[in-house]
Order: sequence, then structure tokens, then C-alpha cells
Amino acid sequence: MFEGLGVTWPTYADWVSAGIAFVIVLLAWGISHLIARKAAPWLAELWAQRAGARGEGLAPRMGDLARYLSVSLILAVIVNADSWRPLSAIVLGTALAASAALLISGLARGLQLPRWAAALLAGTAFVALLTRVVGGLEPITQTLDRVGFTAGDHRFSLLSVLQIVLTLVALYALVKLVNRIAGHSIKHSSGLDATQKLLAQKLVGVALLIAAFFIGIDLVGIDLTALAVFSGAFGLAIGFGLQKTFGNLIAGIILLMDRSIKPGDVIVVGDSFGHVGKIGVRAVSIVTRDGKEHLIPNENLMTQEVENWSYSSPNVRVHIPVGVAYDCDLALAQKLMIEAAVAPARVLDTPKPSLWLTGFGESSVDHEILVWIADPQAGVGGVRSEILNHLWRLFKENGIEIPYPQRDIHVRSWPGPPEAEG
Repeated sequence: MFEGLGVTWPTYADWVSAGIAFVIVLLAWGISHLIARKAAPWLAELWAQRAGARGEGLAPRMGDLARYLSVSLILAVIVNADSWRPLSAIVLGTALAASAALLISGLARGLQLPRWAAALLAGTAFVALLTRVVGGLEPITQTLDRVGFTAGDHRFSLLSVLQIVLTLVALYALVKLVNRIAGHSIKHSSGLDATQKLLAQKLVGVALLIAAFFIGIDLVGIDLTALAVFSGAFGLAIGFGLQKTFGNLIAGIILLMDRSIKPGDVIVVGDSFGHVGKIGVRAVSIVTRDGKEHLIPNENLMTQEVENWSYSSPNVRVHIPVGVAYDCDLALAQKLMIEAAVAPARVLDTPKPSLWLTGFGESSVDHEILVWIADPQAGVGGVRSEILNHLWRLFKENGIEIPYPQRDIHVRSWPGPPEAEG
């Protein structure tokens, strides 16, 4: 019946071979499970050391990834070790393609790629490996290449579009993986300071993007010489349109190279005051004491005046103005000011707090308390408030008066009472 329809029914030998292939698949999965149980903790620890504790989400998946990788390698060796019958080749090819697809999907999701990108890579790997085992990719590639059009010397088809998309997604995943490993290695390098580490990470990231661009161009097969005139005009337009962006990029690299501003520095730029959170490609993040994050373009830090409290030393002197009444015991008041100045734990013992008499005001004798702190990133308002609160209590206990504003009014003439009429 089936022969009349042109269908060839598998023979007994085909079924036996398929059964053997099925048993081999089960054994491969069992062996891979044992390998993964032994290797997963070691791989997770190694990945955490090379790529950081977060590991981009790959560390928790190391057990599954080791299992899929092991079974894929075992089945790949078995598939290529002998010429299998068609039915057994389908069994082995399906198992190999499924394990490889699961491995690629796990890697893509561990690198936090979108679900569609992971599904595309996994699906392509499944189809490619399965068809490779059972007969080759040529029928599929020919079918995909038929759907398209030719423009000049170039052929645009579903096959070329698929190749471009797969190349972009694969390069993106590879760049992200290498950048993560290189960034972690630079971060834990003992021969570089914080600024040099950040600069090295930025340069490695830029170099990886450039390398990925040219590798992608080569893999896709785009001839750049044919686009020389167009790319020149396009590059000129992009240059004018993105000159600020490139200016900020170069300014950021210069800031990192001369180390005038580093992450953690306390700076003042215009009305923005806070500590530098990070130096990005386009802007510097300044986190204020209110928790607000100001993004200052890198060019502004190169062209405007910047007050860096932590450039050469983290120590900062805080000025606190205080006025007392003219009729108080001035020596006692000054002694109490020094006592209040040394009270906060954040005030440094060296240099010692000092006191200046700055002038005789209209209603008070003006002083200025000067104290040094070593953590300006924690803010100066808290130290000033603590000293003034302590000084207020000391003044109250010792009868030192903080005067109200006073004015002497001199009346040059005073009009007399109005004359009575008639």
C-alpha cells in the first residue's frame, strides 16, 4: 500500500539502527548529567572569577549549559564516527540539534539577550544541524535564496537577510561576553588605579565595537569600496550631526587620561554639587545629597570652571559663621565655639578646628568656625548642623546671647501739635 504511494517503509535493519541510536542518545544524556554535576560548580566559580559575581546571569545556568554542551559534543562525535541509516540519522540529528539549540538559547538568555534573539539563534542552530546530519543545508539555502531580487551585482533574498540578522545577533552576544570578561579582568587588575581601569574598560569597549563592525562586514560580504562615495557623504553628514556626541566622547577620554575628575570625587559645576557617580561616553553623572542624579556633558567639564574638592586631597574645610552679642563674655564664647567644633565624629583632629574673629557687625561680634572633614561625599550640611546644635546648647547653659538685629534711629525733627482753629 505504501509502496504504491511512493513511500518507502523502514526495514527491520532501519528500526534496529534507530533503536540503537535512541539508546545512544539516552546514554549520552546520562553521561552528560554526570559530567555536569561534577563540572557545574567549578564552571560557576570560574565564571564568577572571570566575569564578576553577577556573571550576567550565566552562573546559575552553568549546570544546564554543561549538560547541553556535553551531550552535544558526544553526539557530534557519534554522528561523524559512522555512516548511519536515514532513520537513525534523524534520531541522532534531532537529539544533537535540540541539545545545541538549548545550549545556544541558555547562553543567549544568560547574556540577557532578548527572547526573540535567543529563539532566532536557537531555531537556526536546530534547523542547520538537523539538515546537516540528514542531508545537508543546500535544499534550504537554495529555497531561501530564490525568494528575493537582484539589484545590479548584488542579490537580496531571504537568505541574505537571515545571514545579516544572525551575524548581528551573534556578534552582539560575542561582544557582550568578551566585554564582560575583559571588564572584570581590568577591574581586578592590581597595577591600575580606578581612573585607569575605567579608561581601559572604555577603550576595550570601543575596540570591540570597531572589530565587530569590520568582522560583520566581512562575514556578510559587503564591499565597502562600492560604497566609498556614498559612505563619504554619509560620514560627512553624520560628522556634522554628531559632532557634539563625538566631542563629548573625546572629552570623556581626556578626563579619564589626565585624571582631573575621577569617580567618587566631590565636584561643583555651576549649580550642581555632589560626588561623581560614573564617567560615561556622553556625560558625567553627579549624584547630589538629595539623591538626584545630574548628567553633565563631558564637554562642559572641559570648558567650564569646575571645583573639585577631592582633586589632590579628600580633606575639605567647612566654614561656619557665628555671631555673639557685644556685652557677652567674648573669651568664654570663643572657648564654647571651639568645644562645639570638636564634638562631631567626622571633624578631623589634624588639622585642628580653628576660630576666626572676622569683624564687628552692626549688632554682633562676627566669628567663623573652621573645621576639616575627610568625607565630603557624605555632605557638609550634617557637620554644620551638628556643630550649631551643640553650640546652641552650650550658649544656653552659659548665658551667651545671640543678638537680634539692632538699629539706632536718630530723629532730626519732630512736628509739633496742630494749632487749634478759631
